[in-house]
Amino acid sequence: MSLLNNDKKHYDVIIIGAGAAGLFCAFELGQSGKSVLVLDNGKKAGRKILMSGGGRCNFTNLYIEPGAFISHNPHFCKSALARYTQWDFIELVLKHNIAYHEKTLGQLFCDDSAEDIVNLLLTECDAGGVEIALRQTITSIEQLSDNYFNVISNERSITAHHLVVATGGLSMPGLGATPLGYKIAEQFGLYVYPTRAGLVPLTLHKPLLEQLAKLSGIAVPSIAQAKDGTSFRENTLFTHRGLSGPAILQISNYWHEGDAISLNLLPDGSISNILVDAKAKHPQQQLKTILSHSLPKRLVELMIDMKLLPEMTMAQLSLSQIENIDRLIHQWEIKPNGTEGYRTAEVTLGGVDTNCLSSKTMEVKSVKGLYFIGEVMDVTGWLGGYNFQWAWSSAHAAAEAIIQA
Repeated sequence: MSLLNNDKKHYDVIIIGAGAAGLFCAFELGQSGKSVLVLDNGKKAGRKILMSGGGRCNFTNLYIEPGAFISHNPHFCKSALARYTQWDFIELVLKHNIAYHEKTLGQLFCDDSAEDIVNLLLTECDAGGVEIALRQTITSIEQLSDNYFNVISNERSITAHHLVVATGGLSMPGLGATPLGYKIAEQFGLYVYPTRAGLVPLTLHKPLLEQLAKLSGIAVPSIAQAKDGTSFRENTLFTHRGLSGPAILQISNYWHEGDAISLNLLPDGSISNILVDAKAKHPQQQLKTILSHSLPKRLVELMIDMKLLPEMTMAQLSLSQIENIDRLIHQWEIKPNGTEGYRTAEVTLGGVDTNCLSSKTMEVKSVKGLYFIGEVMDVTGWLGGYNFQWAWSSAHAAAEAIIQA
């Protein structure tokens, strides 16, 4: 990794942000012969990559498709995703001899460490002669009359023909996330959609939290459904703060304050069928015993304590009670009171309005030479490698456009 050349004052491209999108864009540009400088406020490049996927980086997904991305402009992501696909990035991973595996639902993880992906990006940047300057505080950006951009960082003035903003979102502020990208967008007259934490655990009102906290650590296969009908089939994890696990993280992108979510705690079975059968064959067994064959015992006992389930034998159970239990287990409505916020969020929803950008090049329509890529835009993918693929695809689109400019 080349460090900032303090004697050099002009580059073909300045990229702000040494994360997934920024580093990817940098190496493609550098290897095309462009002089590239990457500026980042952190002590290390690729900090969020290193933290991702439990330290193993879920770098893409086998089933990438535009419908897995949330945006006010849902067609925007199609072009970039089609021109640099998951298969292209997998080819790059194989080129670097990085061992990987599919976990679930097409999610691809490094066998060893997320550091493999960071090293891949930095190795490719080295091959392109990219300069990376860390611990940089950007105090000013302006577009000069000759269409050059002037960036003042750490009291040093640098110019470039092209400026690429790859600053990410507001998630994980402990890793240095700032609103700089949104401020740059607003400075140049772009609309920024209000942001909120995405792919984030949900919190609960105190009375319900105190009850469900007894289940902390229990994960249940489930289907979580939002008010708009969007649903995800994954595990739900009960925690001492509320609800988490893949199903909850996914549904958090579609949850809005005041809404309830619905949990199907037995997606592969029918509680009514189980209970009707048990009532006929095992009339003297306790309801909680029968239910504990299909659900975690602690969950069944808590539902009895909460008066959601009756405590009785199967013989005593009426058909209307069976219907109520079926509704409870397959459509348990819980109303969160919020999310854990950016501190634990994996992504940021909202951001730079993509109607202001070219879907082919990521260039700002009204400002020649200015580009936005990655999470800073109003494009958010599902959990499972989709957001990394958006970083690679959007970065490639911008790099391709700058190379051809």
